[in-house]
Amino acid sequence: MMLFRSSAAVCGALVAIAVSVTVVRSEVVVVHSSAVVYAASGDAIIGAASMYNPFRPGWREGGPNTASGERYDPSVWAAAIKTSLRDKFGGVQFGARPKYALVEAAGKKVIVKINDVGPLTPGRIIDLNERTMRYFDPSLQLGVIAGVSVRPLAGDYWIPGPVG
Repeated sequence: MMLFRSSAAVCGALVAIAVSVTVVRSEVVVVHSSAVVYAASGDAIIGAASMYNPFRPGWREGGPNTASGERYDPSVWAAAIKTSLRDKFGGVQFGARPKYALVEAAGKKVIVKINDVGPLTPGRIIDLNERTMRYFDPSLQLGVIAGVSVRPLAGDYWIPGPVG
């Protein structure tokens, strides 16, 4: 009987912690979402977005390391900005802290870490990594997303991911 009570107490404590974490996370999303709108600095850059992944077979440009020195990771919320926009995003330099941007398309918003630059295909302003592209195009069938809005975010304290 004592073992059952101990197990029930532990289980109850775990449920309480899980509920607390869920409540805290939902509160952060609400604060995060209003803060993003306020922190989006400058005019939006409008153009097309595509996906890049240097580990894809046949990939012709770049390598596994990004301009910031980080290794490309398809599972994080990250992107490469067009080289000519580098200054608008704080330089994106080797060893420097990555910058952040608010990317909007098709009624969805996401914060991405801008940790790379590149000579993108003409008409494209940003190359999204695989995870970020899947957010906008779950099947990865589109290849290019038109009408994407990209705004630099002030500060370096952002948590990349969808904005609610």
